[in-house]
Amino acid sequence: MTAVHWKKLATVPFSDEILDKGFSRGRKAAENVYDPNKTFRVRKQMIRMIQSSVDTICDQLMNHVKNWPSIESLELFDIALVDAAVGLDDYKHNLSMLQWCSKQISSIARQNTEKIIRTANIEFMHATRREAYGRISSIVGQTSKSLEWLNSARETLKKLPSIDSSHPCIVVAGAPNVGKSALISSLSSGKPEVASYPFTTKQLHVGHFDHRRLKYQIVDTPGLLDRPMQERNQIEMQAIAALEHIGSIVLFVIDYSEECGTSLVEQNNLLKEVKNLLNKKEIIVVETKADLINIDKKEWNSYKSIETNIDSSNIDSKSLIFLRNNITNNILISTKENLGLKSIKNLLINKIQKSNSGKPLELPEGWYRSDKNF
Repeated sequence: MTAVHWKKLATVPFSDEILDKGFSRGRKAAENVYDPNKTFRVRKQMIRMIQSSVDTICDQLMNHVKNWPSIESLELFDIALVDAAVGLDDYKHNLSMLQWCSKQISSIARQNTEKIIRTANIEFMHATRREAYGRISSIVGQTSKSLEWLNSARETLKKLPSIDSSHPCIVVAGAPNVGKSALISSLSSGKPEVASYPFTTKQLHVGHFDHRRLKYQIVDTPGLLDRPMQERNQIEMQAIAALEHIGSIVLFVIDYSEECGTSLVEQNNLLKEVKNLLNKKEIIVVETKADLINIDKKEWNSYKSIETNIDSSNIDSKSLIFLRNNITNNILISTKENLGLKSIKNLLINKIQKSNSGKPLELPEGWYRSDKNF
């Protein structure tokens, strides 16, 4: 299933705008009616005004219903995002209100059109058209709150990330300011997309890089894991639940220098929480800001030389060498000094490739091509 492009949601007009556009089309449609018989002409004009107005209004309403993603078609991750951002029940209710409105005014159009067809009284025709417009205005007016809600929700949903479930996804976790965003920027082929995250005051970063025509997604989780679980509110818990539905690998980042403002004890406690929360996923622990740690210069320079000569076209995790913290044995990286980034990217690619048992570019076993000449 492809990613949901929330940014493409169109602006939702208010009820007055919808009615103005509908009735304007109705007037123009009536102007194009000609019949030498006054009774027939007025009948056609009134019918055309009602039908054109309702068709235009229904098109506006149903276009939004069709263009907004159906909850049933969304991935679990996107469903959790919508629920946390604007609420699933409200999402469904307000879209269903547009459908209800469309059905109601279509019914009104049929009823009043039939009245006009059955009469030869010109005044009654005009009165019936006015009655139809009044009832239509009333029904559309009842959707005002839903239209306003959808327009407001659109501004929130536009900021949601687009995650494509058909591409590999790596979740990056850790305490605030440990260097997650810098890591994603360094691993990505371009500047990562930055989108406001509705659950907290911070942001969600989504980066991408390509390897052998396959796009890899890297998702940061800022603001979600920066306080004890028992202190998190319901919305934060929903956001964390959403993250459980994406990615097969978690890259947990630790700032051993504690420059981030969170102690090692707290960071390790956080790591335990993440392991418990995402116990079905592989977690790779890396320590960033290695340039702030006292490392022997010879060892540093030797490792940088080795990493420079890594062949990314033939990745084998067994052949990868990492600079490690002598105390924790965690992998060391530095985005500032470009240390360990090539190796960690190759490690991620290798692990994801091994987890994908299917080989879409290979033909099924036993398959052969006929020797016939065509």
